[in-house]
Amino acid sequence: MALICRSVSLFLLCYLVCLSGSSVSAQKVSLALYYETLCPFCSNFIVDGLSKIFHNGLVDIVDLRLVPFGNAEIGSDDKTITCQHGPGECFLNTLEACAIYAWPDLNTHFAFIYCIEHLVAEGKVKQWQSCFEKTGLDSAPIADCYKSGLGTKLELQYGNETKSLVPPHEYVPWVIVNNKPLYTDYANFTTYVCKAYNGTAPSVCNETTFQLAANAESDQTPQACLRKRASIASVPRPPPITSHMSSGRRQMKMAISE
Repeated sequence: MALICRSVSLFLLCYLVCLSGSSVSAQKVSLALYYETLCPFCSNFIVDGLSKIFHNGLVDIVDLRLVPFGNAEIGSDDKTITCQHGPGECFLNTLEACAIYAWPDLNTHFAFIYCIEHLVAEGKVKQWQSCFEKTGLDSAPIADCYKSGLGTKLELQYGNETKSLVPPHEYVPWVIVNNKPLYTDYANFTTYVCKAYNGTAPSVCNETTFQLAANAESDQTPQACLRKRASIASVPRPPPITSHMSSGRRQMKMAISE
């Protein structure tokens, strides 16, 4: 009887060890994108680069986090935000922050963000409201988030997080894999993710040539929107939107044109 008990105990111990080992080896890779909505390089990266993870299986091995703040600056009052591309960008940054909050599921909020950034890339950003219809998502949660001021609070949180990055970001898109910035080699993020993953990788990793940049912090000119110290001033709140989005189109048109 004692022999049986010892055998069972040994089996359970081996099982737990193996289970623990497989758990560790299958840990997802942290992938973070710090960006701003009207930077063309960010839009292109989201539309032509990052979106591919949903089709090539990479989404199954990454923990993707989007942070829509970019090169914006928080005012000395800790309440106002100045965006690199004007109030229209602040509006869209807040809109996308609200989308991430309202729809925590990655597939859901990325679909909405992809739609907006696709319009930005095509120069059709004034049609942003069409993304609700295209994605089949309800506009009410976004309108409520924006009107209540929650969106601004989310943006301030994103701003403080961006400001606290070590090393500090120099431009956007700023891509980080397992807490290591990729600098100018951000477009090659798939290679870094595949190399960092310890589990059974998707086939795209077998197709990827593992030639990481010898010096990602090199002086090569980045395909990015450079960070520059903006003069912080009190900026009016972005134009309000209603739960039905009836007047938002006209207000957004004014914001974008400024």
